[in-house]
Amino acid sequence: MLLYSLFGASILLVLVCLGLIFVNNNKQAAAIQAKQKQLQDAQQQLSILRSEVAEMRAGMLSIGKRVVAVEEKSRELEQLQDAQKYDDPNAKIYSRAVKMVELGADLEEIIRECELPRAEAELLMSLHKQKGAQ
Repeated sequence: MLLYSLFGASILLVLVCLGLIFVNNNKQAAAIQAKQKQLQDAQQQLSILRSEVAEMRAGMLSIGKRVVAVEEKSRELEQLQDAQKYDDPNAKIYSRAVKMVELGADLEEIIRECELPRAEAELLMSLHKQKGAQ
């Protein structure tokens, strides 16, 4: 009888151990599934972020090309403006008059040397005084 009780107790112990192993395996399986879900979510988020970065990169390249084009156009316009400044005889006269004002020439000297009307010479003098006051 003792032998039957020991045998029954061992079977009971084996069953309890198997039950604990089963519960533990279920917990591990659930944990693994949760980690797999987290991994899938992270991979999906990474994919979204990569596509957003690619879109931003494409946009930045487009903006960069536009900036380069605008800079080139700006340089062309500056060169054209500089060329026109030297081609226009009136611009030379005004440039000379401005230079004379900056060097301290008086009103009558500017009128005489540059052949400017009095009103224009006075305007140049006035603008130079305002520029110097700032």
